[in-house]
Parts: sequence; C-alpha cells; structure tokens
Amino acid sequence: MEITKNKLALFGAGKIGRSFIGQLFSVGGYEVVFIDIFKPVIDELNHRNNYNVVIKSGTDQILNIKNVRGVSLTDGEKVIYEVATAGIVAISVGLGGLKDLFPLLAKGLLERYKLDQNYALDIIIAENMRDADNYFHSELTKLLPENYPLEKLVGFVETSIGKMVPIMQKKDIEADFLQIFAEPYNTLIVSKKAFRNPIPKVEGLSPKENIKAWVDCKLFIHNLGHATAAYLGYLHNPGFCYLYEALDIPEIYDQVRATMLQSADILIKKYPDEFTPESLIGHIDDLLSRFRNKALGDTIFRVGCDLMRKLGSEDRLAGAINLALTFNLPYDKILYSLICGCHFRAKDEYGNMHKNDVKFARIYDSGIDKVLITVCGFNESQNKQLFLKATIFDRSLKNRGDI
Repeated sequence: MEITKNKLALFGAGKIGRSFIGQLFSVGGYEVVFIDIFKPVIDELNHRNNYNVVIKSGTDQILNIKNVRGVSLTDGEKVIYEVATAGIVAISVGLGGLKDLFPLLAKGLLERYKLDQNYALDIIIAENMRDADNYFHSELTKLLPENYPLEKLVGFVETSIGKMVPIMQKKDIEADFLQIFAEPYNTLIVSKKAFRNPIPKVEGLSPKENIKAWVDCKLFIHNLGHATAAYLGYLHNPGFCYLYEALDIPEIYDQVRATMLQSADILIKKYPDEFTPESLIGHIDDLLSRFRNKALGDTIFRVGCDLMRKLGSEDRLAGAINLALTFNLPYDKILYSLICGCHFRAKDEYGNMHKNDVKFARIYDSGIDKVLITVCGFNESQNKQLFLKATIFDRSLKNRGDI
C-alpha cells in the first residue's frame, strides 16, 4: 500500500461530485475514485470508467470524464484504503450525509499515518456550509487519538460552490444513467491558506485568502438571489416551471436584483477589504444572466424547495437578515423574499412537494410567528420590528388572493 499523489478520493457521486469536482480533477490529470452509498451509480462507474457532463448553454457541449471508478460507502475497508492512499480527498455529500463519513475519514487518516507520518492530506469540503473547516476539525478531533498531529497533517479546505446543476428529468436519466447536466461556469473557489500540501495545479481552482468572505458571498448573493427569484416567480404564477420564466418578467427581475443589492451592502460592511460596490454589482449582473440560462432548464421547484433548510437561521435569507441586524442595516427586501418563501408550494415533475416543504407548511399553518421562531431562529422580544414587518408582508400576500 502506498500513497498515490494524483488520486482524488471523492465522497459523493451526485450532481456536484460528478459535474464539478470529479470533472475538474479528472481533466486535471487525476484518477477520481467516487465513494457513494448509491450502489447503481458505483456499479455503473466501475463498468464504464467514464461518464459525460453535458454543458448546457445554447449548443450542448459534451465533456467525457475518464479515469474514474467507484467504491461503495458500505465497504468500509476499501473506503479506508482509498482515503489512506489518496493524494487529496474531497467531500460533496450534502449536509445530511456528513456524520457517516467522519469515522471512515478518521480510520483512513490513521492508516495513512502508518504509511507516512509526514505526508499531509488536504480535504476539500465542497459543501454549502459556513465554518465547514471548524466543523470538520471538531468532528475528527473526537475520533482521533490525542497525539495525532491533526493541525500538521490535515488541511480543511473550505470552498465556495457556485456551479448550477439542474434536476435531471426522467427521460434524460433513462437515456444515460451517468450523464449529468451543468452550466458552463467552472470555477471552484478554495481557501488558499488551508492547504497543507502544494495547491493542485488543476485548471478552475481559484484560491482566495479570505475564504469566509467568499462563502458568505455565495450564500448571501448567489443563493439569496436564486431563492428570491424562485419565490417571487412562484407567487407571480404558480404555473411557471423554469427560473428563466420568472426572470423574464421585468418587475420580478428588478426586485430580485434590488434584493441582491441590499444583501451586497451588508457584505461590503462585513468585508470592506474584500468587496467593493462595483465588484458586487458586476457579480450580481453576471449571476442574473446565468440564472436566465434557458438551455440549463433549471426549475423553480429545485431552486426554491427545501424550505426547512433554505429559510433556516444560518441560511441565505435569515442569515443575511441576521447580518443586517448586526450592522444596523436595512433588510426589508430580504425579509419580503423570506415571507414569499413561506408561501412557496411548488411541486416536482411527479406532482410532489419536497418532503421538508410539507413539514414546513404544517408549521406555517400555526402562523408566521411560529415560522420566524422555530425555522428562522429569530427572537421575538429582541426583534419586535422584524416580527411586525413580517406580519404586514404576510398579510399583504394573503390578501392578494392568488396564493
């Protein structure tokens, strides 16, 4: 057993894993070993050793991703081996799947330590979460011996994931089980200071000194604007399917842009050395152009669903409002988007709401204050003005008669 420098062990063979992380490293000359719980994908990867990423923008561009294979997450010994011998590891499983990975990561690190007590392992955390580095550090500390040199041997590399990947329709999955659709954007922002080894020479990696600023930018500009477009679009016409349909309505486009600009003011206040009004205005206008990519076929359902998470206290809307409260800045447009999200009841192509949206709807039935407290995490006694504004917005939406 020996460490292979140009091998990526990638937890997660889903949308971001295949379309983005695996694609970047495969094109960059790495063998990519996908580790996933979904056996049909693992079996197919091992059968083919390649798959296609279809770039959707006008004329489709097909990238054939080679030198790939799969390992089942349930095969603990193989997973530990792949971690121990990888040149680099990446994680893209979604927040709900992280807890199952830490014991395997810890055992893999210990096996690696037996091989080489000085060869560090960088872990690229390709998850949409704030303070991901601290979370990973804390969880692995619980599982590793006290004398394991974690600071020296493990780099917890936070990222900002900006690539948009739509839900695949049934007909497209049936045509090719492994193919994945994605937009042309192909930049992976990573924490420059977190790497313990030299940063991989992979085209598309964009190292940043202050990764916290860029994680917040993704959450409070990109994710916030995305969700706002979905919620306003659904309220305007519940029959809309695609995000571009909503943004083709000038009033919706202008309101989404204004909401993103309000959040940009908050980011500039928090990170004055990282962002300028000009840079964020350009970023917002570029995002809105990407959101309107008709070829991508991104749906209002995908962008807006999972309200329990997306309206959560640290997420795109409530999180931005909390920052605004910290700096005593306006947040009315963001709050209006959040309240619009409370009325979001979009369904997928099979006519089903997201399971967490069903749960959310039951909470909303108890009143908007219940949502603000239990889902968004706001304190009513400390934020009386916020609760008052939210009640007014909620009542105005109910009185429109179209929801």
